[in-house]
Amino acid sequence: MTDGDRTELVLLAGGTTGAAAHEAERLIERLRALQPGTAVLHHDLRDVADGVVHRRLRHAGTDEAVPVELRHGCVSCTLREDVLPLLRHLGQRPDVRRIVLHLDPVLEPEQVCWAVLHVLVDGAPVTDAVDLRGVIGVLDVDRWLADATDDVEPAERGLTALPHDDRTIAQVAVGQAEFADLVVLAGETEPWLRTRTSAVLARLTPLAQHAPLDRFEAAELLLEALPTGARRGRPDPLHAALLRGQPPLGPDGGVQVVVFTARRPFHPERLHSAVDVLLTGVVRTRGRLWLVTRPDTCLWLESAGGGLRVGHAGEWLVADPDGWEHADPERRAAAALRWHPRWGDRVQELSVLVVDADPDDVRAALGAALLTDDELAAGPAAWRHYPDPFGDHHADPCEQTTPEPHHSTDNRTDNRTEEQP
Repeated sequence: MTDGDRTELVLLAGGTTGAAAHEAERLIERLRALQPGTAVLHHDLRDVADGVVHRRLRHAGTDEAVPVELRHGCVSCTLREDVLPLLRHLGQRPDVRRIVLHLDPVLEPEQVCWAVLHVLVDGAPVTDAVDLRGVIGVLDVDRWLADATDDVEPAERGLTALPHDDRTIAQVAVGQAEFADLVVLAGETEPWLRTRTSAVLARLTPLAQHAPLDRFEAAELLLEALPTGARRGRPDPLHAALLRGQPPLGPDGGVQVVVFTARRPFHPERLHSAVDVLLTGVVRTRGRLWLVTRPDTCLWLESAGGGLRVGHAGEWLVADPDGWEHADPERRAAAALRWHPRWGDRVQELSVLVVDADPDDVRAALGAALLTDDELAAGPAAWRHYPDPFGDHHADPCEQTTPEPHHSTDNRTDNRTEEQP
């Protein structure tokens, strides 16, 4: 089935407050009017911990709301057992030309898009029946920036408390805006906050247009006028370029992207202390790093507001004999350009979107966590004994983690100065 034959699928994310929820409903009605045959699907997760979700389907003048029982009360089961099969079913109906999947406000669209693209239903991908066109985010301009730098749990903002969910409200708010192809600004606020919010969005999701609903043209709302390179619901590989869409790097109203790169390893304990600088006055941090105690492992660091996570991003190509063959062309090209005679493709690469933090403080804290010349000279025999507080996965605020067994294993900042170790 070709793209033209498949039913279009659009995800609608956000709508966490009164103003945003109201604007999300206005947007849905606008989409239904622009595209006859539009079905709107929503799963309310307020009772998911009890094994029940409340499904609502609107299509062709009907509005059906039913409870759906799950074998297990979790988001993954909701997707596998009901959302994805229903998307596939709707996509095969001749009277449905477009599906708007309106996510519960506590969900981030990236997880759902990944499931649409990769999880099989009855042995077949959902994308056989639907064409994922992209994501529209709706945010309350008076509340979003405060949420995006906070560290409270989503339940404290009136959202559903999901089972085993350790995210902060910032991780939800940032994830919904960052992954959107179009951002609808809801509500009113004072000019300075609107200006700062726009500056953050221009750097967080530079390929997405952001404006009040009434300023968008029909083609824009239907995601027919997105720029070349728009995400359209496709998650980026962990080794893709960090500055997607070439965001502005200069400061604007105290908002700035700080790019930190270095060609020497981090000391685990000093990095563990240094990440505190990423948890205050910072909207988003993303990037790859390597610890001297783990020479083969590339780690992925991601923060939003007061929440931070560190996890695995595979092996460095220099440590994997088959890595070049399996790596995508973009990663191979980047590795070849930066190849170091001692470190190979190992590198520290972090982008930090600050709103109140001092960029110099961020650079200084991360730079101080790198190995010193004396520590580098001590060599692998000394490195393997360094304490490593990072477990298989790490989250801040800190949780109890079990450290991995230790393994035996050029400083550049965004002003492009370089130090040779």
